[in-house]
Amino acid sequence: MSLALRERIRTAFAPPRYLALPLSGIDLSTSGVKAVRLAEGAHGLTLESYADMRLPSGAYADGEIIDRAAVAKVLAEAARTVGISAANVSLPESKSYLFEMPVSGGSAAEWRTAVEQRLDEFVPLPPSETAFDVISAGHSEHGDTLVSGIGFARRIIDDTLSVFDQSGIRVQALEGETFAFSRALLARGDESTALIIDVGRSTTKISIVARRIPCFATTIGFGGHSLTLAVQKHFGVTEAEARKIKAERGIVPVPGNEDYLAAMLSTVSAIRDEISTRLEYWQEKVSVSRARAPVTRAILVGGNASVRGFSEYLEGALRVPVVTGDVFTNLASRDEWVPAIDYTESLAYAAAIGLALRDDATSYA
Repeated sequence: MSLALRERIRTAFAPPRYLALPLSGIDLSTSGVKAVRLAEGAHGLTLESYADMRLPSGAYADGEIIDRAAVAKVLAEAARTVGISAANVSLPESKSYLFEMPVSGGSAAEWRTAVEQRLDEFVPLPPSETAFDVISAGHSEHGDTLVSGIGFARRIIDDTLSVFDQSGIRVQALEGETFAFSRALLARGDESTALIIDVGRSTTKISIVARRIPCFATTIGFGGHSLTLAVQKHFGVTEAEARKIKAERGIVPVPGNEDYLAAMLSTVSAIRDEISTRLEYWQEKVSVSRARAPVTRAILVGGNASVRGFSEYLEGALRVPVVTGDVFTNLASRDEWVPAIDYTESLAYAAAIGLALRDDATSYA
C-alpha cells in the first residue's frame, strides 16, 4: 500500500468528481481521533463535517496501539459522526524514518530499486520488516534525482490496518503525518522551505518541508499538556481551570504576572530549545550546500498553537517569522465560505484535512 504521495498518477487518473469517494481523513494520535469529510461546493472544497474523539488513557501511546478494542470503538464512533466508511489514515511520525538520497533513473520503480539496495542505511530495521515509499524532491547538486522517502516497520502498518478493519472503516491510503501537514498548510505551488510546528497535547512534532515535501521530521515527547500542568501546579486548580487560565493569560508578560509567567516559561522554554536546536542544524547545513534552501518561516499548528504570545515567543528565539497556520489554505476562499469550526479549534485538524486532500487532484497542481 502506498505510504507517500503519488501526485502524477493521482492527477492523471483521478476519477470524475461524481464517481469519487468523499474526501476524508482520519488522524490517529495519542491525544485522540480527529476525522474530517470534505465536500465540493459551488466555490471549491469545504469542510462538511468533523469530529474530535478522545481515547481512553493508555489506549494509544508513542505511536503504538495498546488497547485495540478501545481504539477501534473510538474510530468507529468518529467515522459515524462525520458520515464516512472509508478514509485516508495517518501513520505516526514518531515511528517513521524520513530520508533523502540521490538516485539515477527516470521512474518511481527505478528509484525504489535504488533505495532498496541502500535501505539499511536509512531505516534501522531488517529490509524484510520494512515498508517504504519515495517521491521526487528535485535534483541533487550533481544533477541526479533527489528522492524523499519514508519508511515504517511493517508491524506498525499491519496493526493500523487491523484496528481500522475491526472498526469497519476501509483504509484508502496510509500516509505519514508530515506529508499531510504540508498539504493542508502550504498553498498549491508554494516553493518555499518552511518549518511546521505541531504542538499537540502530549507531543510536539517538528518538520521542515521544501516545495511542500518533508525533508526532516522529529517528535518531542512533551506538548501543551505540560503547560497546563505548570499552570495547575502554580495555582493549585483543576485541570479544566488550568486550561482556561492558560487560554486567557498565555505567555504574555504583563504587570503582576511574573510568577505565573516564570512557571509557564520553565516548560515552554524546553519546547523552544528543542525546536531551535533542530532549526539551527538545518540552517547551518544548507549554508554549505546548494541542494537545499534555508527555512524562511515557521508555521504553528496543533491544539495548543493558539496560546497567547506563543508565536511571538518562538519568533524571538528562532529568528524567522512565526505565524499560526491556516488549515483551510487549499479549500474554498473564506470570501465565499465560512467554516463552522472555530479557528482556534481548527488548528488541531491539519493532519486530518491534509489526509482528506490527498484524493483531490487539484492539490497537486
